[in-house]
Amino acid sequence: MDLTSFVRDCNLLSPLYISLALFIILVTIKQTKLYYSKSIKNLPPSPPQWPIIGNLHQVGDRPHVSMANLAKKYGPLMSLRFGEKLFVVASSPAAAIGVLKTHDQLLSARAVPPAFKQPHLQPHSLVWSECNQTWKTLKALCRTEVFSPKALEAQSKLRSEKISQLLDFLRKKQGEVIDIEDVVFTTMFNTLSSIILGKDLFDLNEEHGTCVGLKESLHKLIEYAGGTNDMGSFYPMIERFDLQGIRRETKKQYDKTFSFWEDIIEERRAQVNSSAWSSEEAHTFLDRLLEKQFSNNQINELVTDLFAPGSNTTTSVVVWAMSELVRHPDVVSKIEEEMKKEIDSNEITIFHLSKLTYLHACMKEVFRLHPPVPFLIPHMAVETCEVMSYKIPKNATIFVNVWAMGQDTQIWDDPLSFKPERFIGSKLDYIGHDFEFIPFGSGRRMCPGMPFGASSVELIIASLIREFTWALPNDDDPTKLDMNDKFGIALKRKKPLKLIFKQKKRISTLN
Repeated sequence: MDLTSFVRDCNLLSPLYISLALFIILVTIKQTKLYYSKSIKNLPPSPPQWPIIGNLHQVGDRPHVSMANLAKKYGPLMSLRFGEKLFVVASSPAAAIGVLKTHDQLLSARAVPPAFKQPHLQPHSLVWSECNQTWKTLKALCRTEVFSPKALEAQSKLRSEKISQLLDFLRKKQGEVIDIEDVVFTTMFNTLSSIILGKDLFDLNEEHGTCVGLKESLHKLIEYAGGTNDMGSFYPMIERFDLQGIRRETKKQYDKTFSFWEDIIEERRAQVNSSAWSSEEAHTFLDRLLEKQFSNNQINELVTDLFAPGSNTTTSVVVWAMSELVRHPDVVSKIEEEMKKEIDSNEITIFHLSKLTYLHACMKEVFRLHPPVPFLIPHMAVETCEVMSYKIPKNATIFVNVWAMGQDTQIWDDPLSFKPERFIGSKLDYIGHDFEFIPFGSGRRMCPGMPFGASSVELIIASLIREFTWALPNDDDPTKLDMNDKFGIALKRKKPLKLIFKQKKRISTLN
């Protein structure tokens, strides 16, 4: 992206930005000598920088791609300046090891977008809080109650019910054009809301239901979490003023989101606090939080942390998986044959997934090509340290470009092609030990919901392949399907995936 396009696309000619630019120029001129006299030596290599904006003009609307291209010239660990802020980008397994393993303790703080610096909420966040004792307690609680093998086994019936609801809905909609993201998001969100709150909040059959505002608010919170349009993210001197109103809007969306389940919390709190309550009656994650005397603020923030990223990233991966599979009918045929051989019941459950090795390889290939969070969630250095013989200074923001590693010709043979067979017989896995393949991250900040998310993707894909044939509207050629992505904290398709489903005729199999 050239400078002219950058100015136009960011609307930098508006009166607000012109005034803002003049202010920044004055302050920058004043601080220039001080800045350069204190500049840190031996930073990772960097592209040339423009005054004031640094490298912002080189990023564009697909920063995962532009930074991958820059890394080819400036190396697997490079530094960039966005406005006044220093960013370090790791784009190779060796660089990722330095950030996520060797110096995990010093580089595991969070670079929190200004909009999410809400004092009454951030300390209770699993995503944005520091790695303190409170955060460790929250993480352990989520792992035990929601994401552990024991918890996943206990959820198996509920998860099967949600898949059945999705299949029933698609049977009724045979021949109609279906927006895949919408129905998968609804299914995933209802699965989580039933586990956490004991209740569905959406209805697949109600396009304009009472909770449609909740979906809009969650999508906005995910958008704001990216922080890419908030100038306060790049110029700390103006962050406090919230000139674009993004922090105020974020608080508004938080409040709207919380309102959809506040009655559920109060009703359940009254039951948990009653003299008749017994822990044996605790069937939801909310019950456990109430038993531990969590406040409404604590519950609201933690629940939102589970709902928004959990539903959004899993939905994104399912949509990408279906996009790849509709383009590769030969791969679908192999999955079908594997299921016929390995599954002897009418319903697919999470207990069948371990038998479906080819399906598992397919999903690994999807995670490689389309990682749910292309930069992971940004880290921040709590102290200056050295990675690959370069200094990473205190307070630098750190991106780990897992998307770039998935496209690297030095790691993968023919990396742009969808080839599930590359994982057959391979010991590579996404559990955080193989740094060329870390779609869920690694170290203390690794996604705690990985077991739930990965199994959900496989369960949905297997069920849809077994039950339906898929086709693009208007008999469009699948090989010409637009596969361009749209950057965000979660990597989505630029154009929605819309499919037509037709139920297969198959002979029932007795359990």
